[in-house]
Amino acid sequence: MDTPLFEQRTDLSALSEAVLSIRNEIKKIIVGQDEMVRLIIAALLADGHVLIEGVPGVAKTMTAKLVAKSVNAGFSRIQFTPDLMPSDVLGTPVFNPREATFEFKRGPVFSNIVLVDEINRAPAKTQSALLEVMEERQATVDGKTYPMASPFMVLATQNPVEQEGTYRLPEAQLDRFLFKIIVPYPTEAEEVKILSQFHAMGNTTALTLVNHALDAEQIVSLRQQIKNQVIEEKLLQFIAKLVQHTRNHKSIYLGASPRASLAIMNSSKAVAAMQGRDFVTPEDILSVVTPVLRHRIILSPDKEMEGITEDDVIKQIVQGMDVPR
Repeated sequence: MDTPLFEQRTDLSALSEAVLSIRNEIKKIIVGQDEMVRLIIAALLADGHVLIEGVPGVAKTMTAKLVAKSVNAGFSRIQFTPDLMPSDVLGTPVFNPREATFEFKRGPVFSNIVLVDEINRAPAKTQSALLEVMEERQATVDGKTYPMASPFMVLATQNPVEQEGTYRLPEAQLDRFLFKIIVPYPTEAEEVKILSQFHAMGNTTALTLVNHALDAEQIVSLRQQIKNQVIEEKLLQFIAKLVQHTRNHKSIYLGASPRASLAIMNSSKAVAAMQGRDFVTPEDILSVVTPVLRHRIILSPDKEMEGITEDDVIKQIVQGMDVPR
């Protein structure tokens, strides 16, 4: 009997079913936005955080809520405002008169999936409360460290910075997000479908239609599976070269850090697993390069004045490289 040319080394059936279930639950409410949903699921599997940018009303917050609802885990929402303090996010020590001691009252960030709505509405002082939490999965308050529960994921939404009353996110904050997703307006056909769908729902609340597709323990298990995905040495070299080009490109003032290389590798593993494969292909890498890099590079001032975008420069870099086969 001939041996097959390819034998699946890892059983990804449970992961494929989970991804399909989450997609189906979200599609009950959300029309279109397939790329946003795909990347959020990939980030969930790759243990990364997501920044979603778009004008108000394009279902950024709704999609984040639906993803959280499809996962049977802790969920909290923080509305960022100009007067929000770091203690409103992390929590604060509260005096207990009976014990004559201070007890730490945990803030809303202590959950599994945390929706930070309009993250760029709060100043840098409040945004900095998320730096340690997002990178090290822990919070230090009054010299004591409190670990986050696993899994932990931040889904942040923001309006374009040109809009009134917004603050630009610092580079250190942006670098902690695995993806930055740009949400476009729906097409006319999609908008008609949105109107029809919500008209048919009547008094039914959207979130009540969504069921749990995964629980916290399953996510932790699937993440371990993702880490064992096969990626060839030539693909690792391709990722490293790609990121190196962002540091030497004439249109870029500040290039991507090694964290970007790791982000491309980890997210491409997740995308491959979502396709039912236990190995990474060049197409998997190319499908995540733009959302991984667009918020990690800073263009030179003259290129910004010319109206060139980060996505344009990333496309130039990819087109100028030899993609391994």
